[in-house]
Amino acid sequence: MGFKYVVIGAGRQGVAAAYDLAVFGQADRVELLDIDSGVAESAARRLNQLLGREVASGASVDAGDIRALRPHLEGVSGCISSVHFTFNLALTRLAIEKKVSLTDFGGNTGVVRQQLKHDGEARAAGISIVPDCGMGPGLNVSLATYVMSLMEEPREVLIWDGGLPQDPAPPWYYACAFALGGLTNEYDGEAYFLKDGRVTPVPCFSGYETLDFPEPIGRLEAFVTSGGLSTAPWTFEGRLERLENKTLRYPGHVAQFKAFADLGLLGLEPITVGGQQVVPRDVFHALLAPQIQRDDFEDVCVMRVKGKGRTKGKDVEVVVELIDRYDESTGFTAMQRLTGWHASIMLIAALNRRVRSGVVSVETAVPGKTVVDECRLRGFDIRETVTQG
Repeated sequence: MGFKYVVIGAGRQGVAAAYDLAVFGQADRVELLDIDSGVAESAARRLNQLLGREVASGASVDAGDIRALRPHLEGVSGCISSVHFTFNLALTRLAIEKKVSLTDFGGNTGVVRQQLKHDGEARAAGISIVPDCGMGPGLNVSLATYVMSLMEEPREVLIWDGGLPQDPAPPWYYACAFALGGLTNEYDGEAYFLKDGRVTPVPCFSGYETLDFPEPIGRLEAFVTSGGLSTAPWTFEGRLERLENKTLRYPGHVAQFKAFADLGLLGLEPITVGGQQVVPRDVFHALLAPQIQRDDFEDVCVMRVKGKGRTKGKDVEVVVELIDRYDESTGFTAMQRLTGWHASIMLIAALNRRVRSGVVSVETAVPGKTVVDECRLRGFDIRETVTQG
């Protein structure tokens, strides 16, 4: 007997997560919910066609309407939230009420910390909830814990990751495969790193550097964006001296988007223009979305994690690298695969009692090696080198 799943939000990442649940999660049924019935039903048809069996169905539900969501969670084993992070605290409470294990794509560390306060209630309900899954935060943090496990005394862990078009076109040399609000949220405010063993705020767009990757990717620039480490800095405070995460883009991106930020276009406070109140970020989204948001491009996702520490009394350096590309056989982008499948890996682990009951941070939910093994089972190319000296 298999599991029954619900995926709330039938967009790009939700569809990919649902597919993985059906393939690897012993799914008897996967219901995709979306505020747009056409999106939900189209996603279900696509999955059934890809899978060659009638396992998926779609229905229209507003993620903000808890009363309407309740009946869809009756008799369900596990649920994935693929909607905006503002819904996740209420969905956490609903999952506890219905005794349904939950993972989500997070996006805001403050919300995650609120979810973690429900740990005792989730334990009492006998379910597991893992917030902030995805590519980053999510898989990047899991790879970091894997790197740490390859050293007896890890001292520092540095992470670089990003999603990019395979064929970048001017003037942006970038394309966005997820909600634009997620991008601008990452580019605003501060990140939290570990520096000298302590949690330290670091401004977005700081820490600029360049790194080289195998051709045809070549040289990329790296810079600080917010939220990429989730709660890991607090978890590893006192254990690691240094923990950082930077976003990767093709050269020129930082100069362009830092200028927009400096101009105030990421602001959320309304300003008066021509006698009208407007939110700068709303204007920015309206202008930028047609330029960089696309559904039909082939992407590449790049992730590199480097750790330093000691093993058997000797210095050791560990590097783990993952490069994934658009998959022609399924039509899933690399971003969909890395984001959606990390959430499904965590949920499948929860249902198989490999995650403790409660609300569990992504860095402690499942051992890094388990995540790496599951990723390799799904065909991800993860390479690692360990150097002693």
